Amino acid sequence: MSFEHETVLLKETIDGLDINPQGIYVDCTLGGAGHTAYLLDQLSDRGRVVAIDQDAFAIDQAKVSLADAYQAGSVSFVQDNFRHLAKILDQEGIPYVDGIYYDLGVSSPQLDQAERGFSYHKEGRLDMRMDRRQDLDAYEVVNSWSYEDLVRILYRYGEEKFAKRIARKIEEERAKEAIVTTTQLAEIVKSAIPAATRRTGGHPAKRSFQAIRMAVNDELTAIEESVEAGLSRLKVGGRMAVITFHSLEDRLIKQIFRQYSTPAETPPNLPVMGNNQADYQLVNRKPIVASESELEENNRARSAKLRIIERNRIS
Repeated sequence: MSFEHETVLLKETIDGLDINPQGIYVDCTLGGAGHTAYLLDQLSDRGRVVAIDQDAFAIDQAKVSLADAYQAGSVSFVQDNFRHLAKILDQEGIPYVDGIYYDLGVSSPQLDQAERGFSYHKEGRLDMRMDRRQDLDAYEVVNSWSYEDLVRILYRYGEEKFAKRIARKIEEERAKEAIVTTTQLAEIVKSAIPAATRRTGGHPAKRSFQAIRMAVNDELTAIEESVEAGLSRLKVGGRMAVITFHSLEDRLIKQIFRQYSTPAETPPNLPVMGNNQADYQLVNRKPIVASESELEENNRARSAKLRIIERNRIS
């Protein structure tokens, strides 16, 4: 199976980094390698990309699709969680980079592979691990976590208003027998949601699956750690671009970018010394969204939002 994946906001993301042909860039979410393939076309022989992904399958496929650049040393691949970005750059001997980009969330190929356990449409064992080397999976969350913990993640990561009903139903069903498959879980979630609510808003299990996936992969904490580490490793003039697909991710990125692009407050009764400029500035104040033409070709882009920030100085 190939890693076929419609790259979202391709040109907007890479062009938004204001590419230096001799620069060093980090792709924190390699996936189908669409962004990196487009970026490599703009780099000279001295340019370089470090591509990170937790998914060994994604890396194996990219080594084939980007074989020429890989053999030339223009791109290197690292199987790891992007939360370890600082460690990865240290191991690569790279103090600062010209740009970093993220395409967050689950990729289309991961959803398409039933055995990965991400999809509520395809039957597979409950898994949802982006890195299959880790121990915690969706089966353990669904069958072992307490009612209180299930409610917490369903509310926090799924913004699911029926979190208590769903958690109680999961508790009831797993007491009879283990919940093993994605379709089992999807039916349980569906049965816990009132019929009138199920008629609108897409698949009734969508929010719950998102919440469990985010808990399994500790996604929000990983994003926060990686983005903050990445901002500290940008060169002056370097940029970071982040594509998000739901409100929790977008809110987190918006808050971090706002914090880093806001000048420090001067204490009362003290004069402002020099230029009270923040170390970073927003490239776009409002998120960039997909064009109508892209939406016609790729429905996944409908919820995508792109935010870009630039480093002004190292203070």
